[in-house]
Amino acid sequence: MGDHPMIEQIQRTGFPNMAAQLEHSGIDYFGDEILEGDDIVEYDGEIVLRDNLERYLSEVMEFKFKTA
Repeated sequence: MGDHPMIEQIQRTGFPNMAAQLEHSGIDYFGDEILEGDDIVEYDGEIVLRDNLERYLSEVMEFKFKTA
């Protein structure tokens, strides 16, 4: 009797989740993972993901965003 089909596939092709994974480069101000290639902003010793910049400016720096 042969192995389970999943085991046979893993033996032939390797684990399916072993695809290239991005390198972990740290954590930003809000605790979000920074991956290699992510855009970041550094300010006064803090690192913030660019995607979190507006949140940082409003919550931490108390910037007010308005429409003219």
